Amino acid sequence: MCDLPRKKLCSERPTNPPPSLSGNIEQQRKSAGAMCDLNIKNSCNVLGQLESVFLRAIQSAYPGATNPVTQIQVSKHADYQCNAAMALAKSLKKNPREVGESILKSVPPSPLIAKMDLSGPGFINITISQDFIRQQVTNIVLNGVTPPPTTSLRVVVDFSSPNIAKEMHVGHLRSTIIGDSISRLMEFLGHDVLRINHLGDWGTQFGMLIAHLQDRFPDFASNTPPIADLQTFYKESKKRFDEDEEFKKRAYQAVVKLQAHEPIHLKGWQQICDISKQEFSKVYERLGVKLVDRGESFYQSRMESVVKMLQNSGMLEEDEGRKVMFADGADIPLTIVKSDGGFTYDTSDMACMRQRIDEEKADWLVYVTDAGQAQHFKSLFLCATKAGIYNPSKTRVDHVQFGVVLGEDKKKFKTRSGDTVRLVDLLNEGLQRSEEKLKEKDRDKALTPEEFTKARDAVAYGCIKYADLSHDRSRDYVFSFDRMLDFRGNTAAYLLYALTRIRSIARTACVSRKDIVAEAQKYPVELEHEKEWKLARTLLKLPDVLIKITEDLYLHSLCEYLFEVSAVFTEFYDNCYCVEKNSEGKIVKINFNRLILCEATAAVMEKCFAILGIETVEKM
Repeated sequence: MCDLPRKKLCSERPTNPPPSLSGNIEQQRKSAGAMCDLNIKNSCNVLGQLESVFLRAIQSAYPGATNPVTQIQVSKHADYQCNAAMALAKSLKKNPREVGESILKSVPPSPLIAKMDLSGPGFINITISQDFIRQQVTNIVLNGVTPPPTTSLRVVVDFSSPNIAKEMHVGHLRSTIIGDSISRLMEFLGHDVLRINHLGDWGTQFGMLIAHLQDRFPDFASNTPPIADLQTFYKESKKRFDEDEEFKKRAYQAVVKLQAHEPIHLKGWQQICDISKQEFSKVYERLGVKLVDRGESFYQSRMESVVKMLQNSGMLEEDEGRKVMFADGADIPLTIVKSDGGFTYDTSDMACMRQRIDEEKADWLVYVTDAGQAQHFKSLFLCATKAGIYNPSKTRVDHVQFGVVLGEDKKKFKTRSGDTVRLVDLLNEGLQRSEEKLKEKDRDKALTPEEFTKARDAVAYGCIKYADLSHDRSRDYVFSFDRMLDFRGNTAAYLLYALTRIRSIARTACVSRKDIVAEAQKYPVELEHEKEWKLARTLLKLPDVLIKITEDLYLHSLCEYLFEVSAVFTEFYDNCYCVEKNSEGKIVKINFNRLILCEATAAVMEKCFAILGIETVEKM
């Protein structure tokens, strides 16, 4: 409860804005946007803007320089530093300090920059305008965390991709989590994103499944078969396929009839697909992942078209009855047609790429799979280029590859019996462990049942996601519930709890978000203490972090930034009182400038969590 009426609370925000920031806040926002050539709705990527400013300076000072590099980085001596002079001086055979002086003199005026000075052999130290920093932090509170300006692209992200009739297992975890986070980032930046779940829903195994379906449920066409456990059903049919030659023959016949679109076989195939998709959707719902299912069957006619095109252009070669395709630089050829006339994953992926570029009009294709498929995608991209399907100068294509999930024994993550860990079982164990951990901290006593359930789910699923995303995706990582549920260090458990503590500061002072926004609307936040400035500068790094991720698609950079924000906020909070109380515990002073900083910090952390696909809670 509030100890004092609102009218008696002390605010350290001055009654009049400082002279340097006179004028209404709307005009100040416009000028802040103008300095970055941005619309008010966009945040400013400071590093990117500085690179642009200094590139113009280098080109002005040395018009003959070819492909100059600005080399802007965070500095210990100022906010940023331009190190372009050394490399440029070497190529021009000039003195680095003289080159640095020439660049410095050529820097165009920019409200982003407060001052610059030259040090050492030619380093240019850059200090960012304090007015700009204050306005940008205020904008976070007023407008929310907005994306930096980008050109909207049509992006197709291919991820998760389980096989029909098989349960999702831990092997699908990384693709699903990484692909979802990449999609969330692209969507936040304003791109038009198509999230594709490339399902394995075609091929020999479906002849096997349909033949088994006909034997087990002869009336399946009129009565939906009660198949509760499709995994067991699949194992039964596989066992018969391996041991019974007559059944195997019928299975192959069923494949032919399915591919010929014989109605009764299509009906059985559809029922099996529907049962599988229902199970997949349960997992995706728990993880908050949205996808558009598109199976290999979707590309059947397109595969036929691709084969015909490649055949007519003379790009296919005979190899022991197969039709393969070679490309310069590819270590292995693509098998386009098998010796029995059937198609392969290579055929399907070539048809996929063609469809996504020609029909979906994609500007950018992203494939999220394990590193074991690197060779395949290298051949695919090279062959697609050779065939004229893919032009690297017009379409960006990335294979986002990742390592293996390991158990605590540093071996491939499996159950004690040696089986692959089912994803459902992993999520259930996460919920159980999360609940136990929260009860250890007596959270079940401090929270309502509804709040406790939300906290349990957020911690469970958030920890599983964060443990994956916080690691360099190209490397294997050890899956450990004990480590990921630790409320210390760089874990989702710690960071989610840190966020709830930040949110509780204003709540404890009986100050609503509406109150904070009202204060921020008057004029930009005042910053005085060095820890206030450090936190403000840290918050402004987010746009550059996000842009960097679009370049390399390594999401652990965002996790590192989120942990940095939390650490810098702790420094700020330990040194700067936001709410002061007397010896009796009553509130005697509220610093609204610092509550604005708290609000901006919480907004930035929440946006980071949203991009990582992690739900946040108000209380924990």
